[in-house]
Parts: sequence; C-alpha cells; structure tokens
Amino acid sequence: MPKPELIAGAPCWTDLMTSDVEKAKDFYTALFGWTYETADQETYGGYVTAFKDGAQVAGLMAKMDDQATPDQPTIPDAWTVYLKSDDIRETAEKIQSAGGQTFVEPMEVPEQGHMAMYADAGGAAFGVWQSTGHAGFENLAEPGAPAWFEIHTRDFAPTLKFYQEALGWKTFTTSDTPEFRYATLGEGENQRAGIFDATGDLPDGAPAHWTVYWDVASTDETVATATALGATVLIPAVDTPYGRMAVLVDPMGAPFRVIQHGSADA
Repeated sequence: MPKPELIAGAPCWTDLMTSDVEKAKDFYTALFGWTYETADQETYGGYVTAFKDGAQVAGLMAKMDDQATPDQPTIPDAWTVYLKSDDIRETAEKIQSAGGQTFVEPMEVPEQGHMAMYADAGGAAFGVWQSTGHAGFENLAEPGAPAWFEIHTRDFAPTLKFYQEALGWKTFTTSDTPEFRYATLGEGENQRAGIFDATGDLPDGAPAHWTVYWDVASTDETVATATALGATVLIPAVDTPYGRMAVLVDPMGAPFRVIQHGSADA
C-alpha cells in the first residue's frame, strides 16, 4: 500500500492523550490490531507510536498533571488531530491573525519535527505539525487506520473562514440547509477533512471539537468487541450515505468514531 500524500493544511497525524496508556494499548490492539513502539522517556516522554500492519497510524501519550488549568482542572481523555505545516512559525502567525487561540507555542521535538496546539474560531482544539523526521500517517482509509477527520462546531461560518485564512483551506460546500450544513477541505476523491454544523447535535456544554473516524471491516463486529472490552456506545451502528458508522467512548473516556465503507449488507 503506497503511503498517503499528506498536504499542507490537512490532517497529518492524530494521537490520544490518555489516563492509562497500557490499558489504552490493550484496548486498541484488541479493536484494531495495533502494535507499538515506545520512544525514550527522557527525550520524548515515553511517547507511543501505534502501527497497523507495519505502517504508523497514531500515537498515544499519558496525561500530565501540569496540563490542567483553573478553567479546566480535569483534562479529558481525547484524540487530537494535527494539521500539516511547511512553516510552523508562519502558520502560527496566520492562526493568530484569523482569531485562533494559542495553547502551546511552536516547540521542537528533537529529530522529529515542530508542534504547537491551538483552538480555532469556534473553540475546537487542534495541533499543527511540521515534520523534520516524523512524516505522519503511513496509511489511511484501510481497516485499523484513520478514515476521516471532522470538526463539529456551533460556529460554522466563522470556523470555515478560520481554516481558509489560517491553514489555506480551499473548501467546498456539500450541503447548506438548516438541517445539514457541511463543507470539506478538497473536493471529490481529494477530500481531506470536513466541517459540520453541529449546532443541533452538540449537547449543552459540549465544546466544539475535531473527531477521528477509524476504518473498520465491520462496524457491528467492532462495536461488539469494543463494548466487551469496556467501551461505551454513544451512537449505535447506523447506515449513512458514507458507510455504516458508530460513535464509541473508549474505557478511559476518549470518544471516537468507526466507519465501514458500504452498508453491512453490501
């Protein structure tokens, strides 16, 4: 399988901040068949890279006590999506100009790249990554690898404008009705990510966020396996125009989605 082409502004990596790395490793191995490599503790904080059939597809890292703030004393377990930058300093300036919020200023990860953390105009957190060694995903849209990346926001128009200005997105509207408003980065087979107007879907108090869809061979079998391992089902398996989808929360509390391309009867 050739490595995917990762373009500037588009998702290039995702990692899980978890309260229990070992439990997370066991869970995602049973669910997706992942194997792992753990980096040096002193230099990289024991960062774990997950592989599917030898291709790197995700990262895992432990939550740190010093990441809490007075406004958010408890940091939730969560998946973070990183967008590719060819010049992280320039990207940082554009994010500021477009109305983004800075959580972590650009910093070097020795021999791997430069990373930073931000929130977009609607409040959804995301990372930026400029590679000097770690190039990002080595597989996409295959079972056990990410299939799709999506922002759920109550501020659709400002969020759309933010990514156009800050990350250079060329966006395309796929639906623009009060019932379903959606736009994508890229068009047709070149789509890389989506922005969903989730005004009517997000529960009260739930923040805007990026979400990751993981490709699976069978959504129903994956949901059954996940629940047997202690996961919670937020949205049961359902057929959509894009495939059979379900929303899960892993045993440590991190939400994610799975999708099987085509219906269960296909």
